[in-house]
Amino acid sequence: MKLSTRTRYGVRMMLALAKNYGRGSVYLKDIAKGEEISEKYLSQIIIPLRGVGLVKSLRGAHGGYALVKSPAEITLKDIVDILEGDCLVDCVKDPASCSRIETCASRDVWELVGEKISGVLESITLEKLVQMDKDKAKDALGANI
Repeated sequence: MKLSTRTRYGVRMMLALAKNYGRGSVYLKDIAKGEEISEKYLSQIIIPLRGVGLVKSLRGAHGGYALVKSPAEITLKDIVDILEGDCLVDCVKDPASCSRIETCASRDVWELVGEKISGVLESITLEKLVQMDKDKAKDALGANI
């Protein structure tokens, strides 16, 4: 299984916004530079996140983007579901899409895998991801001394 670049970059962008939460908005160009991601690509990724109310855009001299909710209230599942979709296989979400639903053992496996992935993603908030990021930076700094 592989997540799309769109989702991986979207999580990195949301982490950058979470790290700045409560201190004002962040320009997309600054996130793009810091994360080494194309600003144009980020401008496409942010559209659905803004559309569901996770991110707001601010205009003017101090414009940019900011989280609408606290990082403690946004999970990785929220982000992945928006950017990737909320199930691995269509038949798990829509049983009517497959005529073999009653006899297909592999569907049961995909459903179980999806539940496990959802559980892990649901357990990690942006707040927790910010802390993980700080811990990794501290570990890297300690390794260089």
